[in-house]
Amino acid sequence: MPLTTLKCSHIQEDLHKMGGAHHGLLRCASPACLHLAFFLLLAVEPGLTAGLTRRYTFNVTMATVTRLCLTKSIPTVNGQFPGPKISVREGDRLVVNVHNNINNNVTFHWHGVRQLRSGWADGPAYITQCPIRPGQSYVYSFRIVGQRGTLWWHAHFSWLRATLHGPMVILPPLGVPYPFPKPYREVPLMLGEWFNADPEAVIKQALQTGGGPNVSDAYTFNGFPGPTYNCSAKSTYKLKVKPGRTYMLRLINAALNDELFFAVANHTLTVVQADASYVKPFTANTLVISPGQTMDVLLTAAASTSSSAFAIAVAPYTNTVGTFDNTTAIAVLEYSPQRPSMLRNLPAPSLPLYNDTNAVTNFSSKFRSLDNARYPAQVPMTVDRHFFFTVGLGADPCQSPINGTCQGPNNTRFAASINNVSFIMPKTSLLQAHYQRMYKGVLMANFPTAPVRKFNYTGTPPNNTFVTHGTRVVPLAFNTTVEVVLQDTSIQGAESHPLHLHGYDFYVVGTGFGNYDANNDTAKYNLVDPVKRNTISVPTAGWVAIRFIADNPGVWIMHCHLDVHLSWGLSMAWLVNDGPLPNQKLPPPPADIPKCS
Repeated sequence: MPLTTLKCSHIQEDLHKMGGAHHGLLRCASPACLHLAFFLLLAVEPGLTAGLTRRYTFNVTMATVTRLCLTKSIPTVNGQFPGPKISVREGDRLVVNVHNNINNNVTFHWHGVRQLRSGWADGPAYITQCPIRPGQSYVYSFRIVGQRGTLWWHAHFSWLRATLHGPMVILPPLGVPYPFPKPYREVPLMLGEWFNADPEAVIKQALQTGGGPNVSDAYTFNGFPGPTYNCSAKSTYKLKVKPGRTYMLRLINAALNDELFFAVANHTLTVVQADASYVKPFTANTLVISPGQTMDVLLTAAASTSSSAFAIAVAPYTNTVGTFDNTTAIAVLEYSPQRPSMLRNLPAPSLPLYNDTNAVTNFSSKFRSLDNARYPAQVPMTVDRHFFFTVGLGADPCQSPINGTCQGPNNTRFAASINNVSFIMPKTSLLQAHYQRMYKGVLMANFPTAPVRKFNYTGTPPNNTFVTHGTRVVPLAFNTTVEVVLQDTSIQGAESHPLHLHGYDFYVVGTGFGNYDANNDTAKYNLVDPVKRNTISVPTAGWVAIRFIADNPGVWIMHCHLDVHLSWGLSMAWLVNDGPLPNQKLPPPPADIPKCS
């Protein structure tokens, strides 16, 4: 929300917070006077704007849209697809009033926001809140602390995030520059998936049959599929550029189930941020971005070009043994206007093959924290607790098939797990149970810290691929330093898994292929300038090691951001206990937090 549209009462409130020397300005009675007072303050002390309250209203409604020759009704926020952009500055408070006017339950997650002592606003259904039911409302309120760059918001109930998502831009405090040349223009670019069918019906059918879900019908740029799909030449996203100008693309992978290659024909990209943390700038012709991840990249338009437009392309990266949406979506980098009939003949980038793990590895290895005096890499150098988590698919036996079908491998039902525990979503909020210390019948604090059975994780799968089930968490004392090694498995086929940790950023201190070897791999860790992220892909047939400090009390889910794997149970939760000081304790829940029936 632009500053000029903030309500005067909010400005007056913010001016009061700014301190005694300016209280004389608060004698203003009219809105015009308050606006003038506010901008006078900006002129005198530009740094004082940190700590403003930004207010948004989300009306969740159905809206009619047309894509790929099909007109249908989809859930939206304020009738927009993708949803509205949220703009804040580091240090601001964000207040979002959500009104649910559709027939589905819904919650919203502010992906990547640390939610320091504001876990009630984190949003995953049945983890930090019960769903907002049809006709109900809930106000999310939290501060942005120590983060800047691109994040995003999305629904966190079933597969509703397919259309309920939007960008979140966190600017530095006024007067604080970027650690790179300021771009001419900044453009959020959400990469998504379009389903001709209702995504809710897609996952419901998959859970009934036990097989894999039907795949999407197209990839999209800010909701538009582009000219490679039927009826879509006029439904193409165009980024108009001026020669010689530099643009910052705020990339967000909002796809439900696909990691994506991204490239712009004849243009080099400079990566400067990842998951709202600055990185040492590096150049690349092709990017890889996993669902949940964000990436800020600089693109400089050429002073003179051989073409008046170039293709921006995305296509999937996957090693799945199942079906996937193997299509390519196109947007347009436009130096001068293009007719729809011209879009199929644009210069196009050469993207890697869909299973090119080497290309993914080469790109991923370039990420390093900026690690300078202003933005140091504060890597935990010692570890209090070590965890080893196997991550991957598995199966359930066909004992009581729903609708008489078990369409998973060898007449089983697909499942997914961490340390062979497939997560069961509770019927009440885990955070509420933790706050009330009423755990019985809700959760068990005995999630395994290592696999119960050791096997050749990336080799021949064991004979028994069945998973166990439970709502099990890992309890942590406040301020515990944690290292987690996430190990991919070859059960049902090795593939990459983008893991997202709520409530925390973490440092990626090591990665490799094959089975993790503590004796040898630990010595290769980067403890100087590892990248800081909130979502990291466990490499195909490989492992990744992360570290974080459990300094945020609450219950925080960690899950695969491929929604089909989340639906099959690939998640777990950390229960971080209160610290001894008042500012280290979880506050009470808001009065309007939704209740479970």
